[in-house]
Amino acid sequence: MKNLSRLAPSDVTAARQRRLEAMRLQEIEGNPLTLDEVRMFEMFEREAWPFEKRRAFILAKAKPLAAE
Repeated sequence: MKNLSRLAPSDVTAARQRRLEAMRLQEIEGNPLTLDEVRMFEMFEREAWPFEKRRAFILAKAKPLAAE
């Protein structure tokens, strides 16, 4: 049975590759990720968070900012 609380190592590797590519594109567009954003994504990878948990974390952080 697949453990849904953590990503498989191959999924983490693929997610990291996509993040690095996205970061390069953001830099080209003049909108690089902040150090805090990079650290957040690195934490997701280190902890092998599933994508649903990552999304919930980001939305929870964004919600108070949207209310301002």
